[in-house]
Amino acid sequence: MVFKHITTRIQNSPSRRARGKGPLVKGAEPRPSSGPSPAQQIKATGHRRRTTKQTAENVDDYIEKAPKEVRDRLGEVRAAIREAAPTALEGISYQIPYYDYKGALVWFGLMKRHIGVYLRPPVIEEHGGELAGYVTTKSSVHLPLDRRIPVRLIRRLVRARMRENEAEFREMRRKKGTPAPAE
Repeated sequence: MVFKHITTRIQNSPSRRARGKGPLVKGAEPRPSSGPSPAQQIKATGHRRRTTKQTAENVDDYIEKAPKEVRDRLGEVRAAIREAAPTALEGISYQIPYYDYKGALVWFGLMKRHIGVYLRPPVIEEHGGELAGYVTTKSSVHLPLDRRIPVRLIRRLVRARMRENEAEFREMRRKKGTPAPAE
């Protein structure tokens, strides 16, 4: 009998009612509401707390808005990417610097403790041995802020992704029957 009482109290809790949920126990009546929940108030008034986020217009702007201590490091990453892919288009995507070369090539961005370099798979997996000293995921490499930027490694990763993009681009053109331009 004690368990039924506890279960009924939990299932008819104020937080459950605030989310607009009724009782789970048959025969249990929901308690009268004391007013709209905070979520309902936000919907009704349209007021909510917003965090201000600095958005960059271009890569220069992104690096300029970064803390002074890491601007040089971001500049090194940018230079390595531009050296490996001089014809890639530069822009901002997902609020971080982005490079396009016959498709998505690479992104990089400043995080609290690292600079993230983001490449489409399988590039990270293929270079696993070279990336042994870094935190990696399926599509990212975390470059710690307290270590030197591995410029040569970034160039190798970008060139590998360029080869993947070129192969995908050629395959797409072949399927469509469009001749590739002479280079």
